[in-house]
Amino acid sequence: MPGWTQILIVIVLIVLLFGRGKISDMMGDVAKGIRSFKKGLSDEDESQAAQSHPKTIDATVSREESAETKNKASNG
Repeated sequence: MPGWTQILIVIVLIVLLFGRGKISDMMGDVAKGIRSFKKGLSDEDESQAAQSHPKTIDATVSREESAETKNKASNG
């Protein structure tokens, strides 16, 4: 198992090779990838939810409502 000094040396070498700017750019690209991945997952969940629960319209009309509608139509 590597010690702290070995890990520190590796980090210093990486910073020297790539530079701070390049490393921060790479981390920004990784963050964008993670965000787009999460967005894709949430979009997929929303589309599955919409497909599994279709919207329905309740078209039941009581006799009283239909009689009122007929009276309004004949009077109006």
